[in-house]
Amino acid sequence: MTVLDNNNQASSAAPALAFYGKMLTFSRLQFSTDDLVAIEAQLAETLSNKTSNIPILIDSEVEQDLSALVELLWSWGLQPIGVVTGKLDEQARAQRLAIFPADGKRIERILPSKKAAPQVAKVAEDKNADLANNKDTPAINDTATETTISDVTAESLVSTEQITSLIYDQMLRSGQSLNHVGGDLILTNSVNSGAEAITDNSLHIYGRAQGRLVAGATGDKDARIFCQVFNPSLVSVAGTYCLRDNLPEHVIDKSVQVRFIEGEGLVFTVMDET
Repeated sequence: MTVLDNNNQASSAAPALAFYGKMLTFSRLQFSTDDLVAIEAQLAETLSNKTSNIPILIDSEVEQDLSALVELLWSWGLQPIGVVTGKLDEQARAQRLAIFPADGKRIERILPSKKAAPQVAKVAEDKNADLANNKDTPAINDTATETTISDVTAESLVSTEQITSLIYDQMLRSGQSLNHVGGDLILTNSVNSGAEAITDNSLHIYGRAQGRLVAGATGDKDARIFCQVFNPSLVSVAGTYCLRDNLPEHVIDKSVQVRFIEGEGLVFTVMDET
């Protein structure tokens, strides 16, 4: 989890780098051919000039000469930042391009390795103590990770840490960006206008939401948004978004659930109506 405050200057004691999330806008170009002549012809039809400087993600259904394709896109004012995982992964690694997960997949969370070992040891001790004291009792389910305690091993614990909910109790102020990768993000306070809350899983807000709300940020179509007082400037689930001006009027300032349905897009449900 990272909270970025755009209104505050970094102090002299700030770390040299920090991982954080900020919602960025880029387009995804899907390619069904490796014919560069045909691709350039369509670019000429689509783009009015060569100075758009649009960041784009390459999503190809066929093998490509990635180096030549990247050069072509740059020549038309587009800025390739990476590829969708698939046929171009090996070439992308060689060219130091980012590889993004396919729809419905999550990006692996970056975990602090020094903290993992003590956590594994502690839970292993707790597990052994529970088994010793409760030999005849049924296995207990861990609601945070939905993993049965009796099945937990040191290896599986490290992997399940990637699916962990985060509870954030403070108000998210204008200019702040709260990002959580690896599980649900739960805010017990409000999201002010100009702030944003982003997660690759589901987003829960027990307060008033006026900023930007993003769930399923890496393409998880099962992700949802639950909001007690719904009035965001932007809402997005699994890459499908809706701006404030296009929200259904009957959901404004209501308790609302937002989800993505294939073929329909975003579906808004008022939860306190019977």
